[in-house]
Amino acid sequence: MGTGGAGAEELAGERRQLINVAYRLLGSVTEAEDAVQAAYARWYGLPRSRREEILSPGAWLTTVTSRICLDLLGSARARREHYVGAWLPEPLPDRTEWDRAGGADPTGPADPADQIILDESVGMAFLVVLETMTPAERVAFVLHEVFRYPYAEIAGVLGRTPAACKQLAASARRRVSDARPPVTATGGAAVVRRVKEAWESKDITALVGLLNPAAVMTADGGGMVGTILRPLEGGARIAQYMVAMAEKAPGLELLERSVNGVPGLVAQRAGAVVTVASFDISDRRVTRIWVIRNPEKLRPWGGGAD
Repeated sequence: MGTGGAGAEELAGERRQLINVAYRLLGSVTEAEDAVQAAYARWYGLPRSRREEILSPGAWLTTVTSRICLDLLGSARARREHYVGAWLPEPLPDRTEWDRAGGADPTGPADPADQIILDESVGMAFLVVLETMTPAERVAFVLHEVFRYPYAEIAGVLGRTPAACKQLAASARRRVSDARPPVTATGGAAVVRRVKEAWESKDITALVGLLNPAAVMTADGGGMVGTILRPLEGGARIAQYMVAMAEKAPGLELLERSVNGVPGLVAQRAGAVVTVASFDISDRRVTRIWVIRNPEKLRPWGGGAD
């Protein structure tokens, strides 16, 4: 069936899949949305006769979106050389939690973050590992391992042979093999709750007990708000820093919320989200903390810049 004009509804239905692919490739909700918009613009820029020749508009849009993401990943590496402090992926909320808490505005515009499926492939630990890959490795790995696209289709995205794409995915898989899987909801939630309680009570001894001695905290303020510019290493040092921040943060309210599908903490001041923290937990102790304070990355949480 031709899709030159009659397939508008079908095309709109592809949007969620495209946003999911693009976020995993880019680690940014905003850039994912822009990439998908650009792919749709290219589709509607084709002559009607050309659109009617395309048997699978969804596959065409996925290929174009992935190519746009590939280009963005290359330019992002150069941009991040000038980024102030560490760059972390944009954290994702679980909108159902905010709905239950009365924190979401049902009349507000739809947010692309709401279309992203929260699973292990968007866990902060997983996304951080993806950041260590070359752009081609990341595209090959995400498309094959997460979305099960065959190497023959990935070859069309990367402009390489299927065998070369298979090698890229294998190289990426070796990087991921060292990363721990996300925490389970039950065990992780209990540890995160104890971290919250210890922070609120400024109990440094309790915090040290909850942190792995080799724990690492990484923060992303983007040069827009104050935070540590380099990763902080050592459970004792992190605990001391957290308590010092608690002393300097009157009026800050901590909430237990899912971050990228696993238990995390959200800090609010006067009802606005100012910090989102994600945790990696092993053997009931925190091994990694990722703190996102860049207001531009907190828009899906009801915070951030205008």
